[in-house]
Amino acid sequence: MILPKSTLLTLLPFFLAAPSLAVSGTKQTTRYWGCCKPSCSWSGKASFKTGPVQSCDKNDNVLANVDTKSACDNGGPAFMCSNESPWAVSDSLAYGYAAVSIAGGTEASWCCAYYELTFTSDPVSGKKMIVQATIRILMLRYLQRLPPQYSTPSTSWGAQYGGISSRSQCDAFPAALKAGCYWRFDWFQNADNPSVCT
Repeated sequence: MILPKSTLLTLLPFFLAAPSLAVSGTKQTTRYWGCCKPSCSWSGKASFKTGPVQSCDKNDNVLANVDTKSACDNGGPAFMCSNESPWAVSDSLAYGYAAVSIAGGTEASWCCAYYELTFTSDPVSGKKMIVQATIRILMLRYLQRLPPQYSTPSTSWGAQYGGISSRSQCDAFPAALKAGCYWRFDWFQNADNPSVCT
């Protein structure tokens, strides 16, 4: 289940203090909007307290059946919901969602867990981001065949690797995704795979 921003802010101190979520070290990040149903959306992925991550239909409506087939799985109707877009709290702190792969762990151990990242490379060095793990990193293989979502042409999303290259291109995005797109160029300064420490 994806929590609303107000709930995330309220629960954040609890999640950051939870010892079972402790992961440390230096990591490399990537950035993308994959459109695919989050891998933590399936009912059997982990022991969820309130249910798995929501998925949406192509018009961004939440689907009631959590086991609806992914759009990236031969044309199923389930996509990532727009509420997984990142947002800034201040000039130095942002919240968002992440695809992860943690050595020695499984999706059952990290689905919906929270992590604090501190960026260590320019242009975002020193900024922090709190992310909720909702996708396994292996989902990246689907970027080469993004499914049709929001009834927009594939050319609206930019290059296959890296997507769009300027803030003004966000103006052509569906309304539900514009804020997250602007975030990429404003808060995130279009950083290209910055390194982080956790």
